[in-house]
Amino acid sequence: MNFILFVVSFHQLVAGPIVRYSHIAREIEERVFSLPDFSNGVTRFCKGLFKKVFIANTAGELCLQFLGQDMSHTTVAGEWFGLLMYSLQIYFDFSGYSDMAIGLGWMFGFHYHENFKHPYTATSITDFWRRWHISLGTFFRDYVYIPLGGNRRYPIRNMFIVWGLTGIWHGASWNFVLWGLYFGVILWFEKQVLLRLLDAMPNFVKHVYAIFFIVLGWAIFFFTDLSRLGSTLKVMFGMADVPLYNFQLDAAFWANAYWLVFALVMCAPLYARAHAGLKQHLTAITYQWAVVFQNLLFLGVSVVLLVGQTYNPFIYFRF
Repeated sequence: MNFILFVVSFHQLVAGPIVRYSHIAREIEERVFSLPDFSNGVTRFCKGLFKKVFIANTAGELCLQFLGQDMSHTTVAGEWFGLLMYSLQIYFDFSGYSDMAIGLGWMFGFHYHENFKHPYTATSITDFWRRWHISLGTFFRDYVYIPLGGNRRYPIRNMFIVWGLTGIWHGASWNFVLWGLYFGVILWFEKQVLLRLLDAMPNFVKHVYAIFFIVLGWAIFFFTDLSRLGSTLKVMFGMADVPLYNFQLDAAFWANAYWLVFALVMCAPLYARAHAGLKQHLTAITYQWAVVFQNLLFLGVSVVLLVGQTYNPFIYFRF
């Protein structure tokens, strides 16, 4: 019965994080309901729902307006903007669902592991994969990489097997395999050469390097049609006869400028720091009321947007 309870744990069943039986076995036996945990779970759930509805859905709509458009309508800046929007969509979609699952778990007395730790603040691809979909990375490390020999026997072979399987895990399509091997090659190169060079560089340079290859990787992830991927990359790198930008992009950018700034701020740990600062400087009761107001705001905006918008994709079903 304990194992069945673990299997049907609905909080994280569909979208993660990946929870192993050992993570919650003790809490199945000795689970304790706690009002502070329930309160924190509500806050975490509202935050995750807000990230999914307000940021991920909006980014998804903007992405579809620009990324992979017909050659007669596309622009260089438009493709890059669409890819940036997809990068925001996929992060806030996945992390939003993880927040909701972790929050629901807290409400029921389960403490799941964190799945995202501000991955877009990474300073290398190695650092990125320590922060992105952590439960998937540790799963492949423990069940594939280490049993194959880890760093002791054939580490390069083991690395490429893991990253090939990571790609296949996301779907039976060549673009996912290519995406996995793309990161496998970069991680191998970082391990052999690049990390030593990056250590001597300013953080800003390291961050720009990481973001460039992360965002470029999402292009491979987005297009299941490899020929379409190739034509889009040609546009993005100026190898196609298309304009630099158009008025559609100009209008979309300025109409969503404040939202874009907010989304980028939410990629950084500023939200957590702001909460810590408020908790330190406000009285306990004032801070609690501030959290209640935040939750009602997040929940209210999310409900209004869910009712008013028809675009509400669940992109995780693809993987």
